[in-house]
Amino acid sequence: MSSRYADLTRAQLAVLVPELLLTGHLIDRSGMAHCIAALGPDGMTEVAIEEWAAASPIYTQRMQRALRFEGTGVTTIFKGMQLEIGAPPQFMDFRYTVHDETHGEFHLDHCGALLDVEPMGEDYVRRMCHEIEDPTFDATAVATNPHAQVRPVHRPPRTPADRAPHCAWTVRIDDDAEPAQPTPLLAVNARTRAATLELDPIDPSRGPDDGAADYSGPLVADVDFATFSASALARIADEVVLQMHLLNLAFHAAVAERATADQRRHVVLQQLVGHAGLTAERLHRALAPLLDLGRSTEDAARVLALHPALNPAAYVALERDGATVRVAASPAHEDGGWLALTGPHSPEPLRAIVRAVDPRLDVELQGDPEEWTATVVRRSDPAPEHPAVAVTRFSGGAAFAFQPRTSLPLTIR
Repeated sequence: MSSRYADLTRAQLAVLVPELLLTGHLIDRSGMAHCIAALGPDGMTEVAIEEWAAASPIYTQRMQRALRFEGTGVTTIFKGMQLEIGAPPQFMDFRYTVHDETHGEFHLDHCGALLDVEPMGEDYVRRMCHEIEDPTFDATAVATNPHAQVRPVHRPPRTPADRAPHCAWTVRIDDDAEPAQPTPLLAVNARTRAATLELDPIDPSRGPDDGAADYSGPLVADVDFATFSASALARIADEVVLQMHLLNLAFHAAVAERATADQRRHVVLQQLVGHAGLTAERLHRALAPLLDLGRSTEDAARVLALHPALNPAAYVALERDGATVRVAASPAHEDGGWLALTGPHSPEPLRAIVRAVDPRLDVELQGDPEEWTATVVRRSDPAPEHPAVAVTRFSGGAAFAFQPRTSLPLTIR
């Protein structure tokens, strides 16, 4: 078992990881748009709560174990938030204060999710910042400590309209508090192959010049991924991709509880197509100068092999040979998530990925839903952007640019 991301250099991985974290936001922007259309605002709100509450407790603990920062206090909670798709760095610009291991605060100097939703009106802002955030913040925190409570100091709708920071919250460990109750879907998601997947351990044998092998040291204000070793970054990348799959599996289950079979199929497929295209576009743009990626058929096949929908290697059995990728029966097929939604029977997600590299590209597919090959080919005319990709492009995350930041340790006040 190995990671496809392990073939990248440390510098390449340091660029890849924040891109993967931002993909989590694009997944949600895509999925929620189609939920509103199929289930209405109330159905969307219910799905959003359940998908995060059934995924974040699982992947939070996975990342803690992988990077050796397990604990029960505020510092552990904040480290976990820095390494999860619900809080992509800079786009969701969390600023942390630790008073002691039972009391802390955070605020958002920039909330890309809020800026996406404010144009939709105050009702949608309240749904996101009140109805969805209250239970999902607690679900994330109680993965570290069942007595953790995340409570607002202030939050949108913003008054005045340009109020900054966008929101502020306290985190308190109260041993006398009743723990938040898990959503029933959490137990279902915990039994998936994604939840229980074993990944290669981080190699701790390299010297300090090769970067940190874990996050057991002090909490830092901003995670500079370039400070981690290549082995640690490959593991982080694989864990972040599993976070996406776990979120998606919970999304599928939550939609299925509220929709007809045809509605569910439409919503989950459009969600995949929407984020698949934009994620491929961002990956190509970010990695092109580092990997010498152009717009050839082979370059597009390489983007396919790096795309989170087709990773990690322990979850999706894939090999690339030039402009062709081959997929075999995989644990991801057993879970029935993204991989089950694409192949010869459903080529649109793969087309969205390669057309993000060049709109003249296409895929020719052979095989059955579990064993197939996709060869990237060039057509004479460009294809129009898929409507689901256009819907997801509404998010500010589509064009967001990361800026260099330094990892400065935070002191307990």
